[in-house]
Amino acid sequence: MIWDEGIAGWFNNIVNYGVSIIWGNNDWLIASNPWYGLLMFLLIGAGIYFTVVTRFIQFRHFGHMWKLLRVSNQGRKDGGISSFEALMTSLAARVGTGNLAGVAIAIYLGGPGAVFWMWMTAIVGMSTSFIESTLAQAYKVPHKDNVYRGGPAYYIEKGLGKRWLAIFFSLCLLVAFGLAFNGVQSNTIAQATNEAFGIPTWMTGIILVALVAPVVFGGLRSVARIAGKIVPVMATLYILLALFIIITNFTEFPAAIALIVKSAFGFEQAAGGVIGYGIAQAMINGIKRGLFSNEAGMGSAPNAAATAKSHPDHPAVQGFMQMLGVFMDTLVICTATAAIIILSGVVDPNVEQEGIQLTQLALSQYVGDLGVVFVAIAIFFFSFTSIIANYSYGESNLEFISGAKNAKVMIMIFRFMVLGMVFIGAIASLPAIWNFADLSMGLMALVNLVAILLLSPVALRILRDYERQVKEGKTGEQIKFDPNDFVKLKDEANRDAWTD
Repeated sequence: MIWDEGIAGWFNNIVNYGVSIIWGNNDWLIASNPWYGLLMFLLIGAGIYFTVVTRFIQFRHFGHMWKLLRVSNQGRKDGGISSFEALMTSLAARVGTGNLAGVAIAIYLGGPGAVFWMWMTAIVGMSTSFIESTLAQAYKVPHKDNVYRGGPAYYIEKGLGKRWLAIFFSLCLLVAFGLAFNGVQSNTIAQATNEAFGIPTWMTGIILVALVAPVVFGGLRSVARIAGKIVPVMATLYILLALFIIITNFTEFPAAIALIVKSAFGFEQAAGGVIGYGIAQAMINGIKRGLFSNEAGMGSAPNAAATAKSHPDHPAVQGFMQMLGVFMDTLVICTATAAIIILSGVVDPNVEQEGIQLTQLALSQYVGDLGVVFVAIAIFFFSFTSIIANYSYGESNLEFISGAKNAKVMIMIFRFMVLGMVFIGAIASLPAIWNFADLSMGLMALVNLVAILLLSPVALRILRDYERQVKEGKTGEQIKFDPNDFVKLKDEANRDAWTD
């Protein structure tokens, strides 16, 4: 009906305008509207601010992150989630199509210099991730299944006293991560397997539903266990392949790094008189894809961070672990993809190239047709773990909205909705829904950024408390967190979450 089409048109126009304001478009640095790309300016600005006020925590404590990783499987309650499993759950959500297809798109649209700006985004984003994940741990609440609940909704409600804003955040997350992005991931899997193996998309959809169902019906604990097994294996294999390509093309590697840096600052474009535009495009695409990939500041990873009982048992520990997650996602895995693509020389700005197909084409230069197959397999596992991790974020926030009494029924309905979205996403492309999901994610990120900026003094006080105990020479078993030591947390933190 014309009336229906008119309503749909108005809806799409409103969503598109909202997405342009929040996320910007390919011209946001030179657009007449100064609000274009508002969220990207805020995310980068917040990252720089947190880097300064934490005294460059990502550099000072870089080695300490890896020390904590070595003991991250200790301290878990019976049936609960360890610090390592929480990290793998957040990495499962972070590492997906953005690491393979997103990097390719950034290089195609912004040139090799986009990779440099992805690196810069990740470096400042590490401090943002520390702040939001530390707050998630500080405000977490216990649960009868020994898996803690927490995240932005919880610290917005308790720390800011704004339950309505916390519910708004949770609803945005449910739309974006709980439903729509799971459709995006299943669509990517279906397209990749169809390209590599000729499997019909509807069949891939059925297989995905069959694989996802037992995990989501197993709850948060099941998601963490599966992510803890799949993510390390797939990430390691992908990195090893990239290292093999770098080693076999080592003589060309220094030139590739030089190209990234020169392109980032417009040196490659200077001769053509388009230096300003070249830098702008590199920054736009590098920053945008970097933020989409590592999710620092968006309020998604804190939902995973809150679930763990860490070792040492202190909120700052998950802050450090999630900093490591940003590092591994962008500075390791995205860099691996960038190296494969740039060294292959397959990028042609004069020919339209799709993201995932570009990555497959680049790998094919080294391993022949196996490149297409390998990328399809990598996409399958990376996207599969993203689906189950996104579901876990949704479950936690749905439980927050509905309350303990109604949670069981609501979560059961939500599980079937997720499975339905996985199947629909595999067989259909729904750009309007994906666009609405981008808007929802942008709104939840704006809410989260405001919250962590207002609550950052709490996170900084927690950091100083942790650093003091480490400096005193306390062991992992001796380092403890007591909400009573903090004026604001004394009445806001849940004491039971910090009592063995």
